Amino acid sequence: MNTQINISKGQLSLASGILMGLSYPPGWGIFALFGLVPIIRIWITSTPIISLKYSFLSAITCNTISLYWIGLNSGASIVPVIISLIAAILYLSIFWAILGYCISSFEKKFSRTIYLIPFLWVTMEFSKSYGPLAFPWSSLALTQTKFLPILQMIDLTGSEGVSFWVILVNIITYFFIYKIKLNIKEYGVLLVLVIMPIFYGLYKIDQLSELIWEKREISIIQPNIDPNLKWESSYRNKLYADMDSLNTLAYNLIPDLVLWPEAALPNYMRVSYLRKKYEKLALNTSIPLLMGTLDYKTLNDERVSLNGSIFFDGSNHNSMYYKLFLVPFAEYIPLSSKLPFLKKLNFGQGNFYPGDENTVFNLDSVAFSNLICYDLSNPIIVKDFINNGARFLTVQANVAWLQNSSGVRQFFEMAKLRAIENRSGVAISANTGISGIINPIGKVLNNIPFERQEVIKGKVFLNNEVTFYTKYGNIFSKICFLICATCFIIFKLKRL
Repeated sequence: MNTQINISKGQLSLASGILMGLSYPPGWGIFALFGLVPIIRIWITSTPIISLKYSFLSAITCNTISLYWIGLNSGASIVPVIISLIAAILYLSIFWAILGYCISSFEKKFSRTIYLIPFLWVTMEFSKSYGPLAFPWSSLALTQTKFLPILQMIDLTGSEGVSFWVILVNIITYFFIYKIKLNIKEYGVLLVLVIMPIFYGLYKIDQLSELIWEKREISIIQPNIDPNLKWESSYRNKLYADMDSLNTLAYNLIPDLVLWPEAALPNYMRVSYLRKKYEKLALNTSIPLLMGTLDYKTLNDERVSLNGSIFFDGSNHNSMYYKLFLVPFAEYIPLSSKLPFLKKLNFGQGNFYPGDENTVFNLDSVAFSNLICYDLSNPIIVKDFINNGARFLTVQANVAWLQNSSGVRQFFEMAKLRAIENRSGVAISANTGISGIINPIGKVLNNIPFERQEVIKGKVFLNNEVTFYTKYGNIFSKICFLICATCFIIFKLKRL
């Protein structure tokens, strides 16, 4: 590529969209290190409106490739599923469009706007992680989960630090391809900013690998059950028999804890006649069991459903955790709690009520917390569990709805980010996979492949201390936001 080749803006836009879409798991993360170069060219050389248009096109391309699995939900009818996929892609693409518009606008007033792009990108990711339509899933950090050294910085910066680094690498690549001349100081600063996180990562991996970690052994069950059959009465006896058989295998391994996946049985276990059976099992074996289950409660004279987990610890008092971060339009309708008429809309979604507590369970002398599926995508929620005393994390999921797609792989890879951010071990039990255990540096210690019925036992690491990110949250993102806000104010003043 060079400036003499006649490449249209449409081609540049599509090139970035394709490369970035393919960089997400299970694709090739290296594409992300140069995939934004074509769209950066548009941002730097085009008017704000043109930049907005082609950024939107690029984002639609990227999101379609990386998030197509949203349209594979086998638990809903085809029409609402396709509508939800299109709506999600268009909504998320708006953020790229606004970003492109802002960059091109700044470029008209400031000569070095390109250096502001990493800050603007982090601000964009920061913004789309809040509100009723929050979607922190698509962070650029997810593209680098195979490159553990660069991930280690997120114990300081959160996942946005990796996004910042990825953008910096793209900027250096842009300078090289388009033969942009820089002074020695600029080259020096850029190289230091790119290389320093890698050295930090290598240092942390070496340091943490030498530590002696306290551990607990967990038996993880992956039942590989078709979620569309789970609630059918004709399948119920087989399901109970299969789960009992797998549970026996899990207990025979004599772990410290047995972990079941999300909504494992077709009942409300807290009030089911089967509850006594599992209470007795935990009491007689002195091995606790954490089981995913649906539940309900009465709130303001209305019965509401919750997605929860029940912890059988050998006593008659079974602690419960209720999912905090529900999936918009799949588990609830955004704003329906304030506008009740929205609950009457039927998109094939569930109508769940969110939990309100960062529950901590006690396993002998150790506290731990559980996440239910989409909870894992929200780093703020996860760190709050650790701040509440959890020494390790379990995850219960049922991504079987997504079939054998990249969404299943992305979910498992995301657990690496949460493990490193909080330097805590993570154990995952997913209905059809991928299940496994990840250590505090993001290394997969045990795993069960997708669509395999299996029970494994592995050691989950307990955190030794609270990380900077766990303690202070996304300070890095807020600093980037403040820098962008300051530049915006200066930009507005220059226009007066």
